[in-house]
Amino acid sequence: MPRVVVVGGGFGGLQCAKALRGERVDVVLVDPRDYHLFTPLLYQVASCLLNPAEIAAPLRKVFRGAPNVRYRQDEVVGIDTNARRVALASGATLDYDACVVATGSITNYYGNATVEEHALGLKDLAEALQLRNHVLECFELATTAADDTERQRLLTFCIVGAGPTGVEYAGALAEFVRLVVPHEYPELAGSRVHLLLLEGGNRVLPAFKARLSEYARRELVRRGVDVRTGTLVSSADRDGVVLHDGTELPTATMVWTAGVRPTSPLAGGGASDAARRIEVDDHFLVAGTASTYAIGDAAAGRGPHGDPLPMLSPPAMQAGRFVAREILHGRGRPFRYHDKGTLATIGRTSAVGQVGPLTFTGFVGWIVWLVVHLYYLIGFENRLQVLMRWAWYYVRLDRPVRIILRAGAPRRERASRSELRRAGSVRSE
Repeated sequence: MPRVVVVGGGFGGLQCAKALRGERVDVVLVDPRDYHLFTPLLYQVASCLLNPAEIAAPLRKVFRGAPNVRYRQDEVVGIDTNARRVALASGATLDYDACVVATGSITNYYGNATVEEHALGLKDLAEALQLRNHVLECFELATTAADDTERQRLLTFCIVGAGPTGVEYAGALAEFVRLVVPHEYPELAGSRVHLLLLEGGNRVLPAFKARLSEYARRELVRRGVDVRTGTLVSSADRDGVVLHDGTELPTATMVWTAGVRPTSPLAGGGASDAARRIEVDDHFLVAGTASTYAIGDAAAGRGPHGDPLPMLSPPAMQAGRFVAREILHGRGRPFRYHDKGTLATIGRTSAVGQVGPLTFTGFVGWIVWLVVHLYYLIGFENRLQVLMRWAWYYVRLDRPVRIILRAGAPRRERASRSELRRAGSVRSE
């Protein structure tokens, strides 16, 4: 049977492989991670609400009973589109009749080395666990801080980037501070927890309509978040961050959600756009090739008006299913993206959403957000566990997943980013 190599088990790659399941093609799904991660709920792992296993689905389990789909744990380090061969980090190679590059994206620090060294990311499970551990440890250290200045630095949390991830994490952290800290940290009575959300643009949630952005800003402020727009970070160190206007913000925690950049074994080789996304045609074929496709964040696919597709899960999923049909049935009609809307939650009973001309806010938006995220979560067991966890939180107002796990001795001071990566190897169930 023809061999299809799918590189990456994210939203696009998973949908492509699922659409090829049971067909007369030999599918090899290659990813160094043996699970599919539901990234829209990653911030809930970082904010002590969900366990990692509840938003991750083992790839072998997903394709159990699909004899034509095989998973291979490895990393693709290069693709020879002329020879139709994929090179793996293990030294092995895979020949293919069709290849789908769906390697997603990584955090973008825009070349700022000090930010990359000292920021905490929120892009994968390891980073979510690092962030959860770090925030909980800051509260523990604050209870025994030697002076008020150090206590305030430990209790100041700076989130950079007011897109959906930044807004959702800021809202979740604000609820943790309001619902958990007063009851379980009596040593901090009278201390102020300062939550800052910094955005370089002129409003939060810039991809949403202005009315929804303003609603989200008001809700965040009402929940105790200090929202600052038109604010850029110049540098960072162990003591805090420095803004472009010279303002120094003492903090032990800077969470970076200000952007992503594509990652691909084809990046830097062949045509790519200014954002380093691989140039593809309206069938997602990589420029100059006849059997190599690129989808999702890695590809510069175009929307109905010629604009690059947003680096979000819905376009990647639609592209994955589209490319699977192209592989099975040959070249058909060009891809047309169907925008099903965008959602973001600010916290319990509050969210914003837009679907075409329709907009949602408040409790209605929150219910829509809950239903949509449960629907797209992989696996019935995960859906049931997450639903029960949300119900428990709604009734008891608690964030129960609050265990600090670290490799080796507890960290007593702010660690560098390289140290955080090492600590992130710890798994939590």
